Amino acid sequence: MASGGTDVVVFDVNETLSDLAPIAARFADVGAPGHLAKLWFAALLRDGFALTAAGACERFAVLGEQALRVVLHGVELDRPLDEAVDHVMTGFGELDVHPDVPGAVRALRARGLRLVTLSNGAAEVAQGLLQRAGLAGEFERILSVEDARAWKPDPRSYAYAARECGLPPERMLLVAAHPWDVDGAARAGLRTAFVNRQGVPYPVWARPATVTVASLTQLATVIATGTA
Repeated sequence: MASGGTDVVVFDVNETLSDLAPIAARFADVGAPGHLAKLWFAALLRDGFALTAAGACERFAVLGEQALRVVLHGVELDRPLDEAVDHVMTGFGELDVHPDVPGAVRALRARGLRLVTLSNGAAEVAQGLLQRAGLAGEFERILSVEDARAWKPDPRSYAYAARECGLPPERMLLVAAHPWDVDGAARAGLRTAFVNRQGVPYPVWARPATVTVASLTQLATVIATGTA
């Protein structure tokens, strides 16, 4: 046991590790309002959740492209739709991590914790993100729900991560910036950390996180005390 009750820290990737802010600029590049970026991301998550609920599964990139075509429909773009879609999707694969990520990741590894990712996106995208940040070597496994055939927050996705890590769920800490991910992991038996960089209210319907932090830097400090 490396720290407190946690042996493995399981990081969500999109928004938790990666900074999605530049995607708004990609929308603006093609002549679309930047605020559509949030609508697009929410729409592709909705479609992934819906397919999982229906017993099906599709790759993040496929849903992202199709949701983008819907969101951009009727928008006066400065280039053909196919080129606009490619520009935005390419940008998604070139994102960087939040500023608090590198130091926190290295601090957690220094404590002997095992680190993995579990993303609704492709493992290759997460791998590229971590390589650009110089962090790929800090992570034991880069896991994707594409191999679980069920998007988070379906319990099968967290069970898949537990199997891959060879641990019971209660020895794992899921770290996410999304309440729905925290709730799903808690229901699957994992410890949870909600990363609330924006200070937004936590929904009353969601199971509370084991810990709530304003940054990953704070999370590393909390774990050092053995409370997570």
